[in-house]
Amino acid sequence: MPHLVIETTANLGTYPKAQALKELAASLTAHPQIPVEADLKIRFVDVTDFVMGTAPESRGFVHAELRLLTGRPPEAKTELASRVLEVLQRVTPRPAGMSVQLSVEVRDMDRATYAKARLE
Repeated sequence: MPHLVIETTANLGTYPKAQALKELAASLTAHPQIPVEADLKIRFVDVTDFVMGTAPESRGFVHAELRLLTGRPPEAKTELASRVLEVLQRVTPRPAGMSVQLSVEVRDMDRATYAKARLE
């Protein structure tokens, strides 16, 4: 905990994942609601098969889902979502003639049912 899963459509071209990972980690771990930097897990998922609406025009998306244990105030969730969106706006490629949608969703993970172990 927390987990950040970012889906990117393959038609965006070469996504600067290394840069995004670095910037996202720095931005999120600087927030007081993520006190242990080693607990933050960020990963990308490439989406190759998708549709966006029904129009034939060229479209793509980047969707981030930030999963947090329950108990954080709504203001903190809003701040964290804004930090993720700011990084995505900076690093996402803008292919010519393509409409790209960016979105961030913050979800609560139930503390009572979340299990974790650390192997060292």
